[in-house]
Amino acid sequence: MYNYKTSGVCSSEINFDIVDNKITNVCFIGGCNGNLQGLAKLLEGLEPEEAIKKLEGISCDGKATSCPDQFAKALKGVLLKK
Repeated sequence: MYNYKTSGVCSSEINFDIVDNKITNVCFIGGCNGNLQGLAKLLEGLEPEEAIKKLEGISCDGKATSCPDQFAKALKGVLLKK
């Protein structure tokens, strides 16, 4: 299980797994509960690189980042460590 502490967004952390190069068990702590539950379900089964392409650079309410962008950063961090 990976745990990423977010920065600059409403959610405080993101927990997830990567199994056989597929994203699974995504859970956002805090933030817009319904939207983030939906995002977590949509991410299930995607390859990390595909999710990064879709989520990176999304901003929220005039902020430089968003919960989806933070998840892309979390995934990039995991891929860099491999």
